[in-house]
Amino acid sequence: QVQLVESGGGLVQAGGSLRLSCVASRRILSTYDMAWYRQAPGKQRELVAGITTDGNTNYAGSVTGRFTITKDNAKNTVYLQMNSLKPEDTALYSCNYWPPRPVWGQGTQVTVSS
Repeated sequence: QVQLVESGGGLVQAGGSLRLSCVASRRILSTYDMAWYRQAPGKQRELVAGITTDGNTNYAGSVTGRFTITKDNAKNTVYLQMNSLKPEDTALYSCNYWPPRPVWGQGTQVTVSS
């Protein structure tokens, strides 16, 4: 079973940027679509951005124009560049297959202060 390890979160002021990384323990990015998800306290987990095996991307409306998902198949890594961060972006961010499977990692916390 693949393991997914996220990193890159932290505390940032509104308007700032962060770059998240997700490393997979096996070479899956050329075979499976992947995505970033987030879950804020008291809310359901939601899809933030997805990327297909051939590089097509899809974004939640709330992050379109601010977030960019990319991947490096050779490094088994999916990235999420987050710019113009807002307090409402505060959440635990996780990567997974798209659609998701029960292989969630520990996630990485993003906290945006106003």
